[in-house]
Amino acid sequence: MQIQTNSSGKPKLLEQVRTFMRARRYSLRTEQAYLDWIRRFILFHDKRHPRDLGETEITEFLTNLAAQHHVAASTQNQALSALLFLYQQFFERKLGRLDAALRATRPPRVPVVLTRAEVRSLLAHVAPPYRLIADLIYGSGLRLLEALRLRVKDIDFGYGRIIVRDGKGMKDRVTMLPGRLRRPLREHLDHVRVMHERDRALGFGSVYLPDALERKYPNAARSWIWQ
Repeated sequence: MQIQTNSSGKPKLLEQVRTFMRARRYSLRTEQAYLDWIRRFILFHDKRHPRDLGETEITEFLTNLAAQHHVAASTQNQALSALLFLYQQFFERKLGRLDAALRATRPPRVPVVLTRAEVRSLLAHVAPPYRLIADLIYGSGLRLLEALRLRVKDIDFGYGRIIVRDGKGMKDRVTMLPGRLRRPLREHLDHVRVMHERDRALGFGSVYLPDALERKYPNAARSWIWQ
């Protein structure tokens, strides 16, 4: 990654914030979302440096999102979280009250809960190999990215459980592995392992490793358990 610098050779603000977030192991999606809101905040105020801005400018920005762009309440809250992070954690500056901002409304919604028959009908229309992912999401309570990032070593057939690594809030947790998914999951892994061994023979088969594990364990990226 090329670091953008200013005329003095010091990394630009967004690059400094990026480095700050990565040192604290924020998720990539949170990093991207926060940096985008900070950039939009700067552009909204004619590229003035955020150190020169404060509660009044934050309030104006949040009000504009609600009044002019008609964003959802969750979107405005994400923008607020990004700016609170910038000022309170990165700048280590305590902010005053932001009550004057026009808040986007969150209309009451009745939650939609599918019956078991409806879930079975829905899953029946999901084609392989996506069906297994959908079954895991429904049966184990996984989020989409948690299911897609699941590694072989975190599936415990003996205890019938799945270990979710670095879930929401960078926390680990344990969830159940439904009994009816054990056989199709084993069959899937047997098939994938054959493909993995073939890829290794061709000089491929590496996978991304988190943090500094690739330097600590140079061969782990090609090992089966990390796939």
